[in-house]
Amino acid sequence: MTALSWAIALSVLSAICYAAAAVAQDHFAGVRQGKLRWVLPLLLNAAGGGLHVIALQYGAVGVVQALGALTLIFALPMAAVRGRSVTRAAWQHSWLTVTGLAALLALTTGGPGTLIAASAQWLSAIAVIAIVALAVTARRATSPMARSLLLAGAAGTAFAVSSVLTKTVMIDLPTGITGASLPSLVTIGVLAVAGQLLSQHSYRGGGLAAPLAMVSVANPVVAGAIGILLLGDGVRMGGTGVVLALGAVVVTAGGVIGLAAHTPAGDAAAPARGGGTTRDTVTAPDPDNADTGRSAPCVFA
Repeated sequence: MTALSWAIALSVLSAICYAAAAVAQDHFAGVRQGKLRWVLPLLLNAAGGGLHVIALQYGAVGVVQALGALTLIFALPMAAVRGRSVTRAAWQHSWLTVTGLAALLALTTGGPGTLIAASAQWLSAIAVIAIVALAVTARRATSPMARSLLLAGAAGTAFAVSSVLTKTVMIDLPTGITGASLPSLVTIGVLAVAGQLLSQHSYRGGGLAAPLAMVSVANPVVAGAIGILLLGDGVRMGGTGVVLALGAVVVTAGGVIGLAAHTPAGDAAAPARGGGTTRDTVTAPDPDNADTGRSAPCVFA
């Protein structure tokens, strides 16, 4: 197998692990007790992260990040098998999101640059500030869906910066761990844990598709922006490529907005109880049928 083939295979396996972790996080989002709600998603995310890191050894960040968008497509059938209904609109907007994201990343060319120690420190500081700002804004949000998307955006940012720093550290790894690379290693660990916690909480009240789409979009878009600003990446086809890239951004944003708009109200209104995602159905008297003794269904989320 060629290096590119290894990068693709490992990235797909990584996306499958991340998808399984997302479904598990969605399932356990409303569970208040039990170690399994943290351990299982953590193990799955660790497996996905490990495969992601190995894939970075064989392929460019842009290729690996682009294939990571498959997480959204893998997660929806997994959720359907688990019993969560996936509407046609959710499927359509998921494919719209992935198509726009793939087009955006396909227009990006990889550069030869790597982060120097000073750039890595500045990037880490800016990333922490941005993540904290998103988390604080999410805490003050009145809409459950807005809170979910903000937390997912913060998680995607954490994962993106972690991936960029990981790629840089791996390039320097053959020469050994130096004092200059130690801060990056610490930052990678902190961002990975922060991304795990933020993504876990983003599924509480936001369903599965919308927050997962936001993570899947924020991760490669932030990584791509870092590549263009700090690593010498560019855009194919000059001015035409820039216009096409902006169009891809609009398509991707439309997919995420559509997923948020088509999330079932019950999924966005409240977290699941007792770790389940089903609703309790009881019967309430129907005033219009009082004389017949019939009852009408009353569903509580």
